[in-house]
Amino acid sequence: MDNSEITRIALWSGPRNISTALMYSFAQREDTKVFDEPLYAYYLRNTMAKEYHPGADDILKSQNNDGDQVVKMMVTEDSKPVLFFKNMTHHLLDLDRSFMNQMQNVILTRNPKEMIPSFAKVIDNPTIDDIGYAMHTKLLRYFEENNINFTVLDSKQVLLNPKRTLILLCEKSGIPFDEKMLSWEPKPRPEDGVWAKYWYKNVHQSNGFGKYEPKVEPFPENLRELLKECQSHYEILKEYSIG
Repeated sequence: MDNSEITRIALWSGPRNISTALMYSFAQREDTKVFDEPLYAYYLRNTMAKEYHPGADDILKSQNNDGDQVVKMMVTEDSKPVLFFKNMTHHLLDLDRSFMNQMQNVILTRNPKEMIPSFAKVIDNPTIDDIGYAMHTKLLRYFEENNINFTVLDSKQVLLNPKRTLILLCEKSGIPFDEKMLSWEPKPRPEDGVWAKYWYKNVHQSNGFGKYEPKVEPFPENLRELLKECQSHYEILKEYSIG
């Protein structure tokens, strides 16, 4: 397949942001191959996160630990007309960003008031480096300064109107929308990373995008400083979001 004819979609998400649901959505397309967080092992190898991320040893054994080699795979893989790479933004670390001009880049964000308590149920006492908000706005500025194509999605908008948001996303990515993207079988997928047992319970029980449900439990007092730190970044991202 001619490399120039391939659409490469790189999702740059924070954790607990329906990124796995989006991966499952794109996996329903017959023209698409999905990749689950290919830079996760690279991130663990080069940070202290390997000391507290569940299943870190298994992740390091299951994936290529060399970030440059992973990026090379992302720009040379040619198995399908559409390639969807689900990534966590903070996994980038100090990698050269120039490969992004070969991608349809999608920043996926979520209100930190809703995301932080969910993440803290798995990772104790998270920091802003664990959840990617500052990296998201830094990436947004990089895209603007280098005239690189990007789209911002807010998880809430996706859940409020999945079809409309996916139509817009496909349009901006230069591919036709497929109705199959709206539902899937409630079970794991073969593309799931080995970390799925720690993080993917909800999506494995779902058959499509869930209904948006605002958080009702009180926000944890010990995480309020982190919330304040993340909120200003989220407000910037929200201004760019589609849908």
